[in-house]
Amino acid sequence: MPAGTDVKYTDSITRLLETKVNHVLGIDPSANKTNPIVESIISNVAVGAAEPNSGSMGARSELGRIQISFVEFEKRHGHSTKPYLDSLRASIKGIPGAEITVDKQKGGPPTDPPVNIEVSGEDFDEIIKSATGLKNFLDSAQVPGIEELKMDIDLNNPEITLTVNRERALIEGVSSAQIGSQIRTALFGNEASKIKDGDDEYKIQVRTGELQRNNLTDILNMNVSFRDMASGKFKSVPISSLVNIDYTNTLGSVKRKNQKRTITLYSTLLSGYTSTGINAQLKKVINQFRGVSNNVTITQTGEGKQQMETMNFLQFAFIWSVLLILLVLAWQFNSMSKSVIILTEIVFSIIGVMLGFAITGMTVSSVMVGVGVLGLAGIVIKNGILVIEFADELRERGLKPVRQLYKLEKSELFR
Repeated sequence: MPAGTDVKYTDSITRLLETKVNHVLGIDPSANKTNPIVESIISNVAVGAAEPNSGSMGARSELGRIQISFVEFEKRHGHSTKPYLDSLRASIKGIPGAEITVDKQKGGPPTDPPVNIEVSGEDFDEIIKSATGLKNFLDSAQVPGIEELKMDIDLNNPEITLTVNRERALIEGVSSAQIGSQIRTALFGNEASKIKDGDDEYKIQVRTGELQRNNLTDILNMNVSFRDMASGKFKSVPISSLVNIDYTNTLGSVKRKNQKRTITLYSTLLSGYTSTGINAQLKKVINQFRGVSNNVTITQTGEGKQQMETMNFLQFAFIWSVLLILLVLAWQFNSMSKSVIILTEIVFSIIGVMLGFAITGMTVSSVMVGVGVLGLAGIVIKNGILVIEFADELRERGLKPVRQLYKLEKSELFR
């Protein structure tokens, strides 16, 4: 929900979403109707509602989170959870003022979202203008596969600004420090003393009551009490007569990357789409966008870029490993032809991997498949070495290759 939303309202929206989630999963608590593949459904509001990989552990009243835990795959009897993911996305749309994301939990180290577009520069006003324009442009383009583009910064974070009227404060003889100290004591408290209980020491914090400090009118009607240095009299002046009130919006936070202020547009993907294909389409659409300021740069990062960097490393490692293996085999067998024969088995193993993915219809993960191919290359090379060594041993025993036996049979026939 928008920043500053009351936790009770966030809780009411979360309860509404819980009802829709139960309906999609076929669960009815009132009728004791359950789903055999659902292990638990846990809801968090404010506390523990942030994204697990975000690193934010604080309580935020505008956040709610519903976590669905399914039983282990071998206990589902072949049932997949992907249809539930698509059904949830379709059923929870249309809640005014709420930004809702449906995604599966990711294992391993934290990674960027599959769609991650960084808008960076020096002037934050230009960055905000370019990022907002780019988001609207991409939304109008309606690239298929994108769930919903979001910005990692809240541009409408409500704020109440109290500016000291210095002329009025000078007339009354009160300083801005005294005004700020009075407001801070009312909201956060002030250490008045300490209590010692044996070796333990406890601070005594004095501040206004909960009802008073949560009411702006009561805070502004509080008096700043002080002794006038000119007359020596004790004076008491209300805060409302010393400050100017302004209701504004501010930024929730300012993030930097490579020492540049950055706003990120991100989104998850719908089922059946890959980050590589979606980012390729987004690149074409972004190139058509003309609302970028001169000092603002737009960069596509995220999961696709990380996979590309990993694939480049794997290709580099694969090439160098093949060359090193070729040198070792040539030194071991003292024959380049035998070494090349052994290495050609890697090509046939890759063909088998691709055929396996084509037959089963599984999604190809570039990183995991690359690591698997590297491991498979070591196995097939080991098998090739054993075959070549066994063939050489049979030759040493006096056995002839099939081709030479065939020539001998033909010569015997003509003779």
